[in-house]
Amino acid sequence: MERQNVVISDNLGRTLSEAIAREPHDRLFVLTDETTRRLCLPLVADEVCFKEAQHITIPAGDTAKTLDSLSHVWTELGRMGGTRHSLMVNLGGGMVTDLGGFAASTFKRGISYINIPTTLLSMVDASVGGKTGVNFGGLKNEIGVFNNARTVILDTQFLATMDAENMLSGYAEMLKHGLISDERMWAELMNYDITAPDLGRLRQMVAESVAVKERVVEADPTERGLRKALNLGHTAGHAFESLAMRRGTPVLHGYAVAWGLICELYLSAVKEGFPTDRMRQTVDFINSHYGRLTITCDDYDELVELMMHDKKNKAGIINFTLLSSIGGIEIDRTATREEICAALDFYREGC
Repeated sequence: MERQNVVISDNLGRTLSEAIAREPHDRLFVLTDETTRRLCLPLVADEVCFKEAQHITIPAGDTAKTLDSLSHVWTELGRMGGTRHSLMVNLGGGMVTDLGGFAASTFKRGISYINIPTTLLSMVDASVGGKTGVNFGGLKNEIGVFNNARTVILDTQFLATMDAENMLSGYAEMLKHGLISDERMWAELMNYDITAPDLGRLRQMVAESVAVKERVVEADPTERGLRKALNLGHTAGHAFESLAMRRGTPVLHGYAVAWGLICELYLSAVKEGFPTDRMRQTVDFINSHYGRLTITCDDYDELVELMMHDKKNKAGIINFTLLSSIGGIEIDRTATREEICAALDFYREGC
């Protein structure tokens, strides 16, 4: 994949106009969900570049990240005259950029698309890096492709429309980026007050967080090696997320990642010598901000079964990304069932 063009914007209209002008197209489509159509589309709807755009809207929330929603987007693209020379702008959170990117990547064997992430989570994670897809069979992002957006436009003005829970959801991915980066970045994240965010300072922190992901993705675009570093917290986290989905009580992705970090930092300390003081500080931060999914020992078999479906696994062996230190990335690490259950005990007991 060619290098992704990520723009930190301080003038959304101008940046968007320039991005669209760089992509020759016959028709322009804008994908939103019901929430971003109401709260975010008005910020760009009057731009000249959007005057001829045709709009497609899907339901909001991760439960809408389905084949039915995907089929609706394909149907609307066809109904409104989309061709292989059309262009789609995905305006929304991670669900919209993931599903919209997959729809664009497969319609007419692929049309170009631009991402405008509107949540902190999608700014620092979902919209950057070329992963697209939908949930399937009760599993997160089970079906999808790698395909970069032509441009990703990051503008923190959208964060003013966000509630506290969604801010925390995105912040968990930033915390992960700090853990795989360096002590300075980790310490800044641990000391920033995300409950009363200074958006000016957060803009710079978002830029740093995205830069971490860009460096990793550029070195390993299709996740053959180093890119697995970005999965820290996700093997256990996706299991928590899928369990909550099965229960009919879905949780925000970043919350599940935060809980997954607790388990995987525990495994890092036990298996890789990750400093226990750094583990405790990070776990205390997560416990004080994210609460926890209620589980019992009776849920362990199901959680381990869900981890078995993780896309990093090989030959039925659960693979983790662990740390030997902050920035000390250890990919393709395994753990026994007993070690995984001990990590779940650590999480469940609120240690």
